[in-house]
Amino acid sequence: MLTPMMVGFDLDMTLADTRRGIGAVYAALSAETGVFIDVPLVTSRLGPPLEAELAHWFPAERVPEMVVRFRALYPDLAIPATDPMAGAAEAVQAVRDGGDRVIVVTAKNRPHAEATLRHLGLEVDLLVGGLWSAAKGEALREHGAHTYVGDHTGDVDAARAAGAFSLAVATGPFTAEALAAYGADHVLGDLTTFPSWFSARGTGKGTGRGTFAL
Repeated sequence: MLTPMMVGFDLDMTLADTRRGIGAVYAALSAETGVFIDVPLVTSRLGPPLEAELAHWFPAERVPEMVVRFRALYPDLAIPATDPMAGAAEAVQAVRDGGDRVIVVTAKNRPHAEATLRHLGLEVDLLVGGLWSAAKGEALREHGAHTYVGDHTGDVDAARAAGAFSLAVATGPFTAEALAAYGADHVLGDLTTFPSWFSARGTGKGTGRGTFAL
C-alpha cells in the first residue's frame, strides 16, 4: 500500500483570517503599556514571528515580556475573533479527497495554532508550530510534503527549502503578481479555486511556474 503524501498549508491569512483577533491583542497591549501600536499596519503584514513584529514597537529588552503578555491575552481575545479564509475547509477536504494528508506548518506557537484550527473546525493530520520562512522547510521535508500553500514570500522560501511545489494565495500582504515575481510556482487569488486546481494538477495540469489565476 502506498503511503499518502502530504500537502502543507500555512495558517495565518492562508487558512485562518486572524486580522481581527491579532489586532485586538495588539490594541490591548497598547492600552496596557501606553505604547502606540499601529494596529492596521500590524495586521496588514501578518506572517513573520511575533518577536519580529513586537520589536517594531518595544525596545529589545521588553520584547520577551511582551511576547508572554501577548500570548496570555491571545486565547480570550484573538481566538473567538478568528474567521476561516474563504475556501479553507474545502481546500483541506480536496486534499483528503485526492488521497493525500494535510500538514499545517506555521510561525504561530503550537497551542494557539491548535486552538485556532479547533475554533475553525479544521481537522488536519499534522501540525508544526514556531517555524518561519525557510525554517519551515525542514518540517515539510521531514513529513514528505510535496506542496506548500501560503500567502507570504516566506512561504515561497519554505517550499523552496523543502524541495516542494510552491502554491501561493494572494490573500495576505502580497499581490498575485508580487508572489509570482518572487518565484512561487503558481498563484491563486484565494483558496476557493484550490479544489479545481488540485484536481487538475493531479492529472498533470495546473502546474505552470510563475502563473496566476484570480
